[in-house]
Amino acid sequence: MKFLLWILRIIVGALFIFSGLIKANDPLGLSYKMNEFFDVWGMSGLTSISLTLSVLMIGFEIIAGIGLLLGAAFRTFSFLLLLLTLFFTFLTAYVYLTDKIKECGCFGDCIKISNAETFWKDVVLTILVVVLFIYRKRIQPVFNGKITFVLMTITVIFAFGIQWKTLNYLPYYDCLAYKKGANIWEKMQAPPGSTPDVYKNVMTYEKEGKRQDFDETNYPWQDSTWKFVDNKPVLIKKGNADPAIKDFVLNNYTGNDLTESILKTPGYTFFLFIKDVKKASRENIDRMQTLITTANQLNVPFYVLSSSAKSDADKFAADYKLQGAQWLIIDGTVSKTAMRSNPGLMLLKDGTIQNKWSFKTYPKGMTMNGTTLTLQ
Repeated sequence: MKFLLWILRIIVGALFIFSGLIKANDPLGLSYKMNEFFDVWGMSGLTSISLTLSVLMIGFEIIAGIGLLLGAAFRTFSFLLLLLTLFFTFLTAYVYLTDKIKECGCFGDCIKISNAETFWKDVVLTILVVVLFIYRKRIQPVFNGKITFVLMTITVIFAFGIQWKTLNYLPYYDCLAYKKGANIWEKMQAPPGSTPDVYKNVMTYEKEGKRQDFDETNYPWQDSTWKFVDNKPVLIKKGNADPAIKDFVLNNYTGNDLTESILKTPGYTFFLFIKDVKKASRENIDRMQTLITTANQLNVPFYVLSSSAKSDADKFAADYKLQGAQWLIIDGTVSKTAMRSNPGLMLLKDGTIQNKWSFKTYPKGMTMNGTTLTLQ
């Protein structure tokens, strides 16, 4: 039995550590997924603390995984692990059975698995944790108290430290469509050789209090005893023509769509994403002033992409001397997907993303040598 318990400890502990590390790459992504659940459940008031909950949950996954392997305070950890796995199983069952949320985000954006696979994975995990919980008294610490305390302290610092770095310096690895090397305009198009979704037009008619659905081949258009009720498209065959990037639209404040012209502009282009000017960090804003001034001198287009109202955007631009850039409107969801920093800077060349910076790491300046832009 001792050998079996060790196998289970390694499997469950490694899975929790792996899951936590994957999500620690992008705590903001998990908080956005939490907000989806809160909105569906009518608990939108909790969105203000979703990032805090995200950081705590990720940290606990890593800490609990290490604690399980070390056997540290296992009677307490086994109970918490059981509660957490039951909670995860409930969430994945909800996503799987209701289909109200597209993906549960259990492994972040870097590893995509279906809702069904996620649910059954959690069912198996719960069974393993139940076994460990039942035999929790047989699991002893690997090391003595002092060594275990030191290792767990290091784990806590590591679990929250890597998240702090990610939240301030962008994800370690960008798993989203707006990563370096991606051409935004090309990613907005359907993949080559793909097929679109196929829909059937379904019409609902009513006769003598009973409703019946028809399609375009058999609807009773000549029978006046049938009364038309509704008309809706129904998906009959799912295609694979969904582009990697959707809804990336850049409008000026007069409503003109400039997306294609900007993304197809040859040479370099800067995008400064400021999702919400009221919540935007002011750190290193002086560097941004310098970059905008230099970009204007070098004839490099510089755009500020914001989801804020024009009055708020104008005030922010005036307060921090950012009027030298052209301000455009971008959808808030697109903004937080393209840039996990508020603000955050993106450099494109011929529409292809060259680099991204958080507010902590803005370049201090730039020079142009021929057609090559160099940032310091």
